[in-house]
Amino acid sequence: MTANTTDVVVIGGGYAGVMAANRLTQRDDVTVTLINPRPNFVERIRLHQLVGGSDDAVVDYRKVLAKGIRLVVDSVARIDTAERSVTLASGGTVGYDYVIYAVGSGSTDPSVPGAAEFAYPTANLEEAERLRAAVEAAPATAAVTVVGAGPTGIETAAELAEEGRTVTLVCGGVLGPYLHPRGRRSVARRLAELGVTVVEGPDTKVTAVTRDAVRLGDGRTLPSEVTIWTVGFGVPDLAARSGLSTDAVGRLRTDETLTSVDDLRVVAAGDSAAPSDLPFRMGCQSAVQLGPQAAETVLSRIAGEQPAPIDVGFAGQCISLGRRFGIFQFAHKDDTVKRLHLGGRPGAKLKEVICKSIVWQLAYEARKPGARTWWAKDAKRQQLLQAKRAEAPAVAERAA
Repeated sequence: MTANTTDVVVIGGGYAGVMAANRLTQRDDVTVTLINPRPNFVERIRLHQLVGGSDDAVVDYRKVLAKGIRLVVDSVARIDTAERSVTLASGGTVGYDYVIYAVGSGSTDPSVPGAAEFAYPTANLEEAERLRAAVEAAPATAAVTVVGAGPTGIETAAELAEEGRTVTLVCGGVLGPYLHPRGRRSVARRLAELGVTVVEGPDTKVTAVTRDAVRLGDGRTLPSEVTIWTVGFGVPDLAARSGLSTDAVGRLRTDETLTSVDDLRVVAAGDSAAPSDLPFRMGCQSAVQLGPQAAETVLSRIAGEQPAPIDVGFAGQCISLGRRFGIFQFAHKDDTVKRLHLGGRPGAKLKEVICKSIVWQLAYEARKPGARTWWAKDAKRQQLLQAKRAEAPAVAERAA
């Protein structure tokens, strides 16, 4: 740190972290250090393709990161807010004037007996690579069971079924909980065409996983030589380990400017942020919006200005159903679904356009930081915040 520059450390090189780091390069007197455990950017939305063998899901950081950003390939062990430094897993330290906390999300330790020992998670690059190796090593006729029927589970099941694998998708409830019933029926038809056996209903939660089977709440035992676990996401515990306030899931608690409730020099973005205890749905759609807005909060503070509150909106959710089919479930800007969806081959083409456009957005921000501000806006968030504030005194009164 020097008197003439402001040093900003961005922890995490995913969608939010890269967008934040690039946006910070608007000012010549800001030095940006991005700390990430891998030397390449991971296209997390393509990890199911890595599992299916159609993509490696990585992009060279030189394609998406502004040239002036210093990349440190390491993990952060602790944030020392008193000393304004981060301690690296390798033992070194990096000082900062501001830190952007963009550590993302990953798999949680499953509480179901046997799941941690015998099931394969898919939330990060290394997990997806291990799963791909396990699939390749299994006989072509091996029973594959995917647990969890959210986007990751649906996409992984479809990808492997299209490859010729015998796949069972265990929903633990309904297929595609986020989807409108019309979209859900479309997904179910395509999975049936691919030969995926869908097991859904209130008694289909997995109660145990063994080396070669999955047991359900209704008493059934399904043979499974490869079990894939796509249920639930959690966040790293770095914030809690560093003495910062977190929500029940472990996300860093912030105000509406993404500033930590404990420290004005710590700003969060992406899946690991819990603004006003009303966090957004985890995913790249919110991450690519929160990343640059976290950077704008830092830039405003450097300029001596009041940061603007976050403004995030959604367009929907896209799910690939193999390489040739897909679905885009349209949504209102507040992330509630509409009846409308686009399926079939057009849905697959739109999904691919979106995947490519996200990498383009990162690269565009690297070339022209601050130029892109045209994401959707959700006007209903202020209503939710007002309702939450009105509820707080009533809850406190009842507790007293």
